[in-house]
Amino acid sequence: MFRWREIKAHFKIMNPYITFGFILFFAGLVVGGTNSTFSDYLEQQISALGDVAETLQQSDNPTLAFMIFIFLNNAIKSIFIIYIGAILGIIPIFFLVLNGMVVGFLLQHVAQTNGTGDMFHVVLGLLPHGIIEIPAIVIACAYGMKFGVLLLKALGRLIIPGKEAGKSGPEIEYFMIRSIPVVVILTVALLIAAIIESTISVWVGSL
Repeated sequence: MFRWREIKAHFKIMNPYITFGFILFFAGLVVGGTNSTFSDYLEQQISALGDVAETLQQSDNPTLAFMIFIFLNNAIKSIFIIYIGAILGIIPIFFLVLNGMVVGFLLQHVAQTNGTGDMFHVVLGLLPHGIIEIPAIVIACAYGMKFGVLLLKALGRLIIPGKEAGKSGPEIEYFMIRSIPVVVILTVALLIAAIIESTISVWVGSL
């Protein structure tokens, strides 16, 4: 189950979904940074995160509180998004686009209110953990989309039986087995990202 050769081989199979995931994220980033249609909703999302940050800042150990919250929030959502992708892969797509839009809107808002210099500073603060966190979330969503496609195929084979009618069961079983080491890898990656975000990223952001 945890043979690296098999894991790497499955990642190659997943490459089209992972690539599509990055396209969706960056498309969301562009929309969030250039389109004001969703500004009220995105402001609410950022405001909610700000309220959580204030609450955590008041704890006895803010650094530890931030680290635990960031890790649990990202890990639970990522694992959830892999398997909730069974709903035709729609939720992972929405999740990726929304996250991209939030980042894009944040950068645009900072640049508009404080200038491009501060926006560059925000980017520097996002980079240390973002280079781990964003790919991990994209991969989780890619697996969610793949799961949705598999179940959509299975549904199609039930409605229109054919010579491939018996393939869905083994395909879904193989996917579920291969998803277990991916969940472990993503959990470790997101733990590392949470540690970096609550320490190094905070330090970079305060420079």
